[in-house]
Amino acid sequence: MNGSNLFNDPLFGVFVTVTAYAAALLVRRRLRWLHPLITAPVLIYFLLQLGRIDFADYKAGGDIVTFFLGPATVALAVPLYKQAIRLKPLLPSLLLGALVGSAAGLGVNALCITLLGGSELLLKSALPKSVTAAVSIELSRWLGGSPELTAALTVMTGLFGSVVGPSLLRLAGVNDRIAASVAIGAASHGIGSARLMADSEEAGGISGFSMAACAVFTPVLLLPVHWFLL
Repeated sequence: MNGSNLFNDPLFGVFVTVTAYAAALLVRRRLRWLHPLITAPVLIYFLLQLGRIDFADYKAGGDIVTFFLGPATVALAVPLYKQAIRLKPLLPSLLLGALVGSAAGLGVNALCITLLGGSELLLKSALPKSVTAAVSIELSRWLGGSPELTAALTVMTGLFGSVVGPSLLRLAGVNDRIAASVAIGAASHGIGSARLMADSEEAGGISGFSMAACAVFTPVLLLPVHWFLL
Protein backbone atom coordinates (compact mmCIF):
# COMPACT_ATOMS: atom_id res chain seq x y z
CA MET A 1 0.00 0.00 0.00
CA ASN A 2 1.55 3.34 -1.06
CA GLY A 3 1.24 6.55 0.92
CA SER A 4 -1.74 7.86 -1.04
CA ASN A 5 -3.75 4.65 -0.51
CA LEU A 6 -2.81 4.66 3.16
CA PHE A 7 -4.13 8.20 3.65
CA ASN A 8 -7.34 7.36 1.76
CA ASP A 9 -8.11 4.51 4.15
CA PRO A 10 -10.66 5.61 6.82
CA LEU A 11 -8.64 3.72 9.43
CA PHE A 12 -5.88 6.28 8.90
CA GLY A 13 -8.10 9.06 10.22
CA VAL A 14 -9.21 6.90 13.15
CA PHE A 15 -5.61 6.04 14.01
CA VAL A 16 -4.46 9.65 13.80
CA THR A 17 -7.36 10.88 15.96
CA VAL A 18 -6.93 8.24 18.67
CA THR A 19 -3.14 8.62 18.71
CA ALA A 20 -3.35 12.41 18.92
CA TYR A 21 -5.81 12.18 21.82
CA ALA A 22 -3.58 9.67 23.64
CA ALA A 23 -0.62 12.02 23.17
CA ALA A 24 -2.76 14.91 24.45
CA LEU A 25 -3.56 12.93 27.60
CA LEU A 26 0.17 12.41 28.19
CA VAL A 27 0.76 16.14 27.79
CA ARG A 28 -1.95 16.83 30.35
CA ARG A 29 -0.10 14.80 32.94
CA ARG A 30 2.53 17.55 32.90
CA LEU A 31 0.22 20.48 32.15
CA ARG A 32 -2.97 19.91 34.11
CA TRP A 33 -4.63 23.09 32.82
CA LEU A 34 -4.30 22.06 29.17
CA HIS A 35 -7.42 20.23 28.01
CA PRO A 36 -6.77 17.28 25.64
CA LEU A 37 -9.40 18.64 23.24
CA ILE A 38 -7.18 21.68 22.74
CA THR A 39 -3.95 19.75 22.30
CA ALA A 40 -5.23 16.93 20.06
CA PRO A 41 -6.55 19.14 17.19
CA VAL A 42 -3.30 21.12 17.19
CA LEU A 43 -1.27 17.90 16.88
CA ILE A 44 -3.52 16.67 14.05
CA TYR A 45 -3.26 20.02 12.26
CA PHE A 46 0.55 19.99 12.30
CA LEU A 47 0.64 16.33 11.21
CA LEU A 48 -1.58 17.05 8.21
CA GLN A 49 0.46 20.12 7.31
CA LEU A 50 3.84 18.41 7.64
CA GLY A 51 2.67 15.32 5.76
CA ARG A 52 0.86 17.39 3.09
CA ILE A 53 -2.18 15.20 3.76
CA ASP A 54 -5.48 16.35 2.33
CA PHE A 55 -8.08 17.11 5.02
CA ALA A 56 -10.73 15.15 3.08
CA ASP A 57 -8.59 12.00 3.42
CA TYR A 58 -8.31 12.47 7.17
CA LYS A 59 -12.00 13.39 7.52
CA ALA A 60 -13.13 9.98 6.20
CA GLY A 61 -11.78 8.41 9.40
CA GLY A 62 -12.49 11.42 11.60
CA ASP A 63 -16.18 11.11 10.77
CA ILE A 64 -16.17 7.57 12.19
CA VAL A 65 -14.85 8.91 15.48
CA THR A 66 -17.42 11.73 15.38
CA PHE A 67 -20.19 9.16 14.98
CA PHE A 68 -19.29 7.60 18.32
CA LEU A 69 -19.47 10.97 20.10
CA GLY A 70 -23.25 10.54 20.28
CA PRO A 71 -23.17 7.31 22.32
CA ALA A 72 -20.32 8.77 24.39
CA THR A 73 -22.49 11.79 25.26
CA VAL A 74 -25.40 9.55 26.21
CA ALA A 75 -23.02 7.61 28.47
CA LEU A 76 -22.85 10.71 30.68
CA ALA A 77 -26.28 9.62 31.94
CA VAL A 78 -24.77 6.55 33.64
CA PRO A 79 -23.36 8.40 36.69
CA LEU A 80 -26.63 10.33 36.96
CA TYR A 81 -28.50 7.02 37.06
CA LYS A 82 -26.23 5.85 39.88
CA GLN A 83 -27.00 9.03 41.85
CA ALA A 84 -30.69 9.18 40.87
CA ILE A 85 -32.20 8.17 44.21
CA ARG A 86 -30.08 10.61 46.21
CA LEU A 87 -30.68 13.48 43.78
CA LYS A 88 -34.43 12.87 43.33
CA PRO A 89 -35.46 15.44 46.01
CA LEU A 90 -33.37 18.04 44.15
CA LEU A 91 -35.12 17.49 40.82
CA PRO A 92 -37.18 20.75 40.83
CA SER A 93 -34.10 22.80 41.73
CA LEU A 94 -32.00 21.09 39.07
CA LEU A 95 -34.64 21.69 36.39
CA LEU A 96 -35.05 25.33 37.42
CA GLY A 97 -31.29 25.83 37.36
CA ALA A 98 -31.05 24.34 33.88
CA LEU A 99 -33.94 26.52 32.65
CA VAL A 100 -32.34 29.68 34.02
CA GLY A 101 -28.99 28.61 32.57
CA SER A 102 -30.53 28.09 29.12
CA ALA A 103 -32.29 31.46 29.19
CA ALA A 104 -29.21 33.26 30.48
CA GLY A 105 -27.01 31.66 27.82
CA LEU A 106 -29.32 32.73 25.00
CA GLY A 107 -29.73 36.22 26.43
CA VAL A 108 -26.01 36.83 26.95
CA ASN A 109 -25.19 35.48 23.48
CA ALA A 110 -27.74 37.75 21.82
CA LEU A 111 -26.71 40.79 23.88
CA CYS A 112 -22.97 40.40 23.22
CA ILE A 113 -23.37 39.88 19.47
CA THR A 114 -25.81 42.79 19.16
CA LEU A 115 -23.63 45.20 21.16
CA LEU A 116 -20.50 44.18 19.24
CA GLY A 117 -22.22 44.63 15.88
CA GLY A 118 -22.20 40.99 14.84
CA SER A 119 -24.02 39.90 11.70
CA GLU A 120 -27.40 38.19 11.63
CA LEU A 121 -25.73 34.99 10.42
CA LEU A 122 -23.39 35.05 13.42
CA LEU A 123 -26.33 35.63 15.75
CA LYS A 124 -28.29 32.69 14.33
CA SER A 125 -25.20 30.49 14.49
CA ALA A 126 -24.11 31.47 18.00
CA LEU A 127 -27.45 31.43 19.83
CA PRO A 128 -27.54 27.63 20.40
CA LYS A 129 -23.80 27.19 21.06
CA SER A 130 -24.21 26.33 24.75
CA VAL A 131 -26.08 23.06 24.15
CA THR A 132 -24.49 19.82 23.04
CA ALA A 133 -23.26 19.76 19.43
CA ALA A 134 -25.83 17.25 18.18
CA VAL A 135 -28.60 19.69 19.19
CA SER A 136 -26.86 23.01 18.52
CA ILE A 137 -26.07 22.12 14.90
CA GLU A 138 -29.69 21.23 14.15
CA LEU A 139 -30.94 24.35 15.94
CA SER A 140 -28.55 26.49 13.90
CA ARG A 141 -29.85 24.94 10.67
CA TRP A 142 -33.43 25.51 11.88
CA LEU A 143 -32.75 29.20 12.63
CA GLY A 144 -30.97 29.72 9.30
CA GLY A 145 -27.45 29.91 10.72
CA SER A 146 -24.26 28.17 9.63
CA PRO A 147 -24.05 24.64 11.11
CA GLU A 148 -20.28 24.56 10.53
CA LEU A 149 -19.78 27.82 12.43
CA THR A 150 -22.10 26.62 15.19
CA ALA A 151 -20.12 23.39 15.55
CA ALA A 152 -16.89 25.37 15.98
CA LEU A 153 -18.48 27.80 18.46
CA THR A 154 -20.03 24.91 20.42
CA VAL A 155 -16.67 23.18 20.84
CA MET A 156 -14.95 26.45 21.78
CA THR A 157 -17.67 27.17 24.34
CA GLY A 158 -17.29 23.72 25.84
CA LEU A 159 -13.51 24.02 26.04
CA PHE A 160 -13.67 27.48 27.61
CA GLY A 161 -16.18 26.31 30.21
CA SER A 162 -14.15 23.18 30.90
CA VAL A 163 -10.87 25.02 31.42
CA VAL A 164 -12.03 28.29 32.96
CA GLY A 165 -15.54 27.52 34.24
CA PRO A 166 -14.80 26.04 37.70
CA SER A 167 -12.30 28.78 38.58
CA LEU A 168 -14.60 31.49 37.23
CA LEU A 169 -17.50 30.21 39.32
CA ARG A 170 -15.36 30.17 42.48
CA LEU A 171 -14.23 33.71 41.69
CA ALA A 172 -17.88 34.72 41.37
CA GLY A 173 -18.63 33.23 44.78
CA VAL A 174 -20.49 30.14 43.50
CA ASN A 175 -19.01 27.60 45.89
CA ASP A 176 -21.98 25.25 46.13
CA ARG A 177 -21.02 22.02 44.38
CA ILE A 178 -24.48 21.31 42.97
CA ALA A 179 -25.05 24.85 41.69
CA ALA A 180 -21.62 24.88 40.04
CA SER A 181 -22.28 21.52 38.37
CA VAL A 182 -25.62 22.72 36.98
CA ALA A 183 -23.96 25.89 35.66
CA ILE A 184 -21.15 23.98 33.94
CA GLY A 185 -23.62 21.59 32.28
CA ALA A 186 -25.80 24.47 31.11
CA ALA A 187 -22.92 26.55 29.76
CA SER A 188 -20.41 24.06 28.44
CA HIS A 189 -22.47 20.89 27.74
CA GLY A 190 -20.71 17.50 27.42
CA ILE A 191 -17.13 18.80 27.38
CA GLY A 192 -17.61 20.59 30.70
CA SER A 193 -19.49 17.62 32.15
CA ALA A 194 -16.66 15.27 31.18
CA ARG A 195 -14.24 17.61 32.95
CA LEU A 196 -16.28 17.42 36.16
CA MET A 197 -16.61 13.66 35.80
CA ALA A 198 -12.84 13.37 36.18
CA ASP A 199 -13.13 14.95 39.64
CA SER A 200 -16.45 13.62 40.91
CA GLU A 201 -18.98 11.16 39.54
CA GLU A 202 -21.77 13.02 41.32
CA ALA A 203 -20.76 16.42 39.92
CA GLY A 204 -20.39 14.93 36.45
CA GLY A 205 -23.82 13.29 36.73
CA ILE A 206 -25.51 16.55 37.80
CA SER A 207 -23.73 18.43 35.03
CA GLY A 208 -24.83 15.78 32.51
CA PHE A 209 -28.42 16.12 33.70
CA SER A 210 -28.22 19.90 33.32
CA MET A 211 -26.81 19.44 29.80
CA ALA A 212 -29.68 17.12 28.84
CA ALA A 213 -32.32 19.43 30.35
CA CYS A 214 -30.87 22.41 28.47
CA ALA A 215 -31.05 20.40 25.24
CA VAL A 216 -34.82 20.27 25.85
CA PHE A 217 -35.33 23.82 27.18
CA THR A 218 -33.25 25.65 24.57
CA PRO A 219 -35.35 24.70 21.49
CA VAL A 220 -38.49 25.73 23.38
CA LEU A 221 -36.95 29.07 24.37
CA LEU A 222 -35.86 29.62 20.76
CA LEU A 223 -39.39 29.16 19.39
CA PRO A 224 -40.23 32.90 19.68
CA VAL A 225 -36.90 33.73 18.02
CA HIS A 226 -37.69 31.36 15.14
CA TRP A 227 -41.15 32.84 14.68
CA PHE A 228 -39.66 36.37 14.73
CA LEU A 229 -37.01 35.49 12.13
CA LEU A 230 -39.60 33.97 9.82
